[in-house]
Amino acid sequence: MNVDYEILRCLSWGILWLIVIIFSLSGGYNLGVSILFPFLAKTDEERQTLLKSLGVTWNGHQLWFITIGLVLFTAWPMVYMVLFSGMYAILSLACLALFIRPFIVYYRNKLLSEKKRFYCDKALFLTGFIPIFALGIAIGNLLKGVPFHLDSDMRIIYYGDFWSLLNPFTFLTMITTLGIFMLYGAVYIQLKTDGEMAGRAKEKVQLGAIITVIGFVLTGLWVMRLEGYHIESETLFNGVSNPLAKFVKRGEGLWMDNYEHIPALAVIPIMALISCGLTVGLSIQNKLKLAFISSGVTLVFMIVTMALSMFPFMLPSNMSLNSSLSLWDASSSYKTLSITFWVTLLFLPVAVIYTRWVSKLLRLNLKQDLSKVSSQPLL
Repeated sequence: MNVDYEILRCLSWGILWLIVIIFSLSGGYNLGVSILFPFLAKTDEERQTLLKSLGVTWNGHQLWFITIGLVLFTAWPMVYMVLFSGMYAILSLACLALFIRPFIVYYRNKLLSEKKRFYCDKALFLTGFIPIFALGIAIGNLLKGVPFHLDSDMRIIYYGDFWSLLNPFTFLTMITTLGIFMLYGAVYIQLKTDGEMAGRAKEKVQLGAIITVIGFVLTGLWVMRLEGYHIESETLFNGVSNPLAKFVKRGEGLWMDNYEHIPALAVIPIMALISCGLTVGLSIQNKLKLAFISSGVTLVFMIVTMALSMFPFMLPSNMSLNSSLSLWDASSSYKTLSITFWVTLLFLPVAVIYTRWVSKLLRLNLKQDLSKVSSQPLL
């Protein structure tokens, strides 16, 4: 079935953000549990309880993270090259953290030394915090723009370094990201535990919600005054990809253009705030399954808010405005994009079924291992 190039580009863009959402939903509560791990579990028995609730869904983290990279590499190769060159350090740290998590979760309770378990607990916290830190910093830099330039031969020249990624705005987006994953993880802990730990988790739900709401509102207000990007020239939706064949302007509040043209889109960030408040109310009432769903909905609305704010830009350049990459002029050829789209579309349900099946299997093995070691004394 032949699909128009313009429609294919839009569909591929939607698939990419769908994978980002799946990655966040499938692994977000795991990361949230990890960053709350040292604050909620006071005894080794409670730590084992948290590990049981955590399960072993690390394979979903790796699979969806790699899938995001593969889709970018094949569908928008220039975006991939700039993003992973400019943010190589933080993305490498995030990838490393996601890959060593399974070893920490699996081997932590096989260690009989209390000191070694202590270090494993700290490492588990770091493997949850680092990906959230990297994600928040990446979001902030995508909105501010990345310092790169395309020369006449389409060669990429990147002018930034690691320290240029860190600034007050990116720290705000990082804190907001930390808040939503804390909220997501705390609701999950409250759902999977009881007693004092569930009570502590309820308090963290409220703290996470406060951080999320304040951070999201402040980020929105900042974005309204932040210099955004807008394509001034005529857009060739079905044209050959050439990022330099357009004129881009930058100005205060331009990230709000899409909401001005389609006012109904403003419902999405508003719904993010409403669902966040609803999560807290459901948590207090101990309607925990609904609270967990509501926290996931909050996360989805926040991701969609960013996607719609940046549309159609994939990666704006704050060094050379016309070098900014959009979904219209930075995509692969029609044939490559078509193959990528259909392969990804067929792969998604298989990947969902696989990760769910393996997660259940490994979670069962983890519970069996924990039951074996729980009676062994610590050294």
